Amino acid sequence: MPHFGVYIIGDEILSGKRQDAHLSSAIAMLKARGLSLAWAHYLGDIPAQITSALKISIATSDIVFSFGGIGATPDDFTRECAAAAFGVSIERHTDAVAEIEAQFGEGAYPKRVLMADFPQGAALIPNPVNRVAGFSIQQHYFMPGFPSMAHPMMEWVLDKHYSHLFHQIPVIEQSIIVQDGIESQLIDLMHEVLNKYPKIKVFSLPKLKPNRQVELGAKGDSRIVEQAMVDLKAGVTQVGFSWIENS
Repeated sequence: MPHFGVYIIGDEILSGKRQDAHLSSAIAMLKARGLSLAWAHYLGDIPAQITSALKISIATSDIVFSFGGIGATPDDFTRECAAAAFGVSIERHTDAVAEIEAQFGEGAYPKRVLMADFPQGAALIPNPVNRVAGFSIQQHYFMPGFPSMAHPMMEWVLDKHYSHLFHQIPVIEQSIIVQDGIESQLIDLMHEVLNKYPKIKVFSLPKLKPNRQVELGAKGDSRIVEQAMVDLKAGVTQVGFSWIENS
C-alpha cells in the first residue's frame, strides 16, 4: 500500500492570517475510502523550500497532494517549483487554456491564462468551481489553496485514479485507559507488542488532569489489532496498573 502525503503551502497559513482547512479534510477524505495520511508538511512561500520538499517526495513512491501556490500572482511559486523539482520546463497547456477561455472569455487575457502554465508533461485536474485547472505529474497532484475548489479536486483524483486501493485492509483503532498510568512504565510493553505485531502501530497518549491516566492502544489491520490489544491489556495488568475500555 503506498503512502499518502500532503503539502500545505502559503505564508498566510504559517502567519496565522488564515486557518488551515486542508489537513483535516484530507484526513477525512482518505478515511472515508479506507485510506490514511502518512505525513503532512506546511511550507511557506519560499521557492527553495518548496522545491527541496518536492524533490524529497518525488524520490519516493508516495501519492502526494499539494494545496496552494498555483495562482498567477508574484507570491505563487508552486508551478515553477514543481517544474524545477521534476527537472522540466514550464509550458502552456492547451487544454487548460481552453478551460480558462470557456469560463472567462476575453477576461482570460492577459493574466488569468498564466494559470495554464504547467510543468511539461503535466495532466489536468478539473476544477468544478471556476474551471481553472490544477495539474498532476508522477503521482503529485497540485491544487489551489481555496478549500471549496481543492477538496472536490482531491476527491476526483482519489476516485478516478486510486479506487483500487479503497478499503483493502479493514483498519481499526482500539485503546484502553490505564488508570493512574505512568507512561515510562509502559514503554517496554509497547516495544514487546510492536516486535510481535510489526505491521500495526501502538500508541500512548498521557493525560495529567483531572486525573493521571494514559490512553494506550493499537491501530491497523483489525485482525492484528484485536490480538495486540489482548497482549496490551494483559501486559498492563502484569505491570500493576488497572485499566478500563476506552469508550
